[in-house]
Amino acid sequence: MKLPAGFEEKYRALLGDEADAFMASFDKPVVKAYRVNPLKAQQTLYDTPDDGRVPWGQWGHIGTVSGHSVDHTTGLIYSQEPSAQLVAEVAHPNPGERVLDLAAAPGGKSTHLASFMNGEGLLISNEIFRKRATVLSENIERFGVQNAIVTNHAPQDLSKWLPGYFDKIILDAPCSGEGMFRKDPGAMQYWDVDYPAKCAALQREILTEAVKMMKPGAELTYSTCTFAPEEDEQIIAWLIDTYPWLEIVPIDKPAGVDDGRPEWADGNPELAKTARLFPNHLDGEGHFVAKLRSKLTDEDVTAKAPKLATTNLNKEQSALWAAFQKDMLPDYQPAVLQAFGEQLYALPAGTPDMKRVQVMRAGVHLGTFKKNRFEPSLSLALAVQPTEFTRVYATNDEEWAKYVHGDTFFVADRAAYANGWYLLTMNGNGTGFGKLVDGQMKNFYPKGLRFQVREQPTALEDEMY
Repeated sequence: MKLPAGFEEKYRALLGDEADAFMASFDKPVVKAYRVNPLKAQQTLYDTPDDGRVPWGQWGHIGTVSGHSVDHTTGLIYSQEPSAQLVAEVAHPNPGERVLDLAAAPGGKSTHLASFMNGEGLLISNEIFRKRATVLSENIERFGVQNAIVTNHAPQDLSKWLPGYFDKIILDAPCSGEGMFRKDPGAMQYWDVDYPAKCAALQREILTEAVKMMKPGAELTYSTCTFAPEEDEQIIAWLIDTYPWLEIVPIDKPAGVDDGRPEWADGNPELAKTARLFPNHLDGEGHFVAKLRSKLTDEDVTAKAPKLATTNLNKEQSALWAAFQKDMLPDYQPAVLQAFGEQLYALPAGTPDMKRVQVMRAGVHLGTFKKNRFEPSLSLALAVQPTEFTRVYATNDEEWAKYVHGDTFFVADRAAYANGWYLLTMNGNGTGFGKLVDGQMKNFYPKGLRFQVREQPTALEDEMY
């Protein structure tokens, strides 16, 4: 790979004897990987190769993902390269906590964080760019996350909304992308010798807002996919100098993961507690991870609790939802129901009031109110366990292929199935809804997602961030 001249010169000076191996790593094959989704009812892979485990984390596997596979479309797996999988492992939120993924698109970190939270607590996944926020929403939906709110805001808007609120904040910061040159050579087109310093200025701006949202004792996990000291150790040195109440938390480093380099910043030995991932030392792309903790106590900070979201359904909407719930989900009890126009959402317990917030996705999209009826959504099929539905139909390969293509099909044993809504499953996990009418399963798979199943589908590119 032909690297930018200024890049090679910079890292030969920084790395010394390590430089040759580092430069040679850019010609190594890219390692594809994914995570298995613990939120799904059935954990066994159906049509995805498992070529080994990612050394860190309980859900990481090596292998190439097809975007049209059963495993991918049902949300059982999420494509994410190995090094990027360390970030959420370091953050490791607990069920019940309030967690903010501040620059969350396309969703790799958020879905990983949600895996640890197991549907308990509140995950706010924010993305400033609307187009990327849409992709983030789609990925969180497919993963079946019930306790996430996807927002579309600048960090300074969020810090005004929820100061001193979060137990865990994750910032996978916008960066110069040096660690992704091998995987995405196009990233080199944006690079010049001054680019890391420009990115570092933006990172400091974002972190200034992020620390405002930390509650006493909260943790901040910072990461980049660059090698640049200006964006890595030097940013962390700036953080602990600017905010003396922050302390660096040591990261437990698996084999192949290096200590941070204090000599690339101000020499503070505490910076060795951070983590660097070099492609010449492990099977993955370039990454940097640091974890910091607030030393403040409740006596040091006074934060007003935000007003909470409440149910806002009118009488007709309440009746339509109650009828569907009684018929299909009698034991499912959402904490808060909110209608946005004709769209119904189930919000996580403790969700702050969102009247002045740009929300892309609020909890689980349950479905749509239509004239005299309620129509369930794909999001509901992907989020709620099949065991909670009264009517479930397990498709076979042929029926599933017809369903995702948008076709109807006849069930094999018509006498065994009454008319009505059915959760359709494949490999034990929800894949969508169908409505049975006299033996024929009507198709409700979203038109924008339909595809033709092929013997050799195109591989899905791993998420870069």
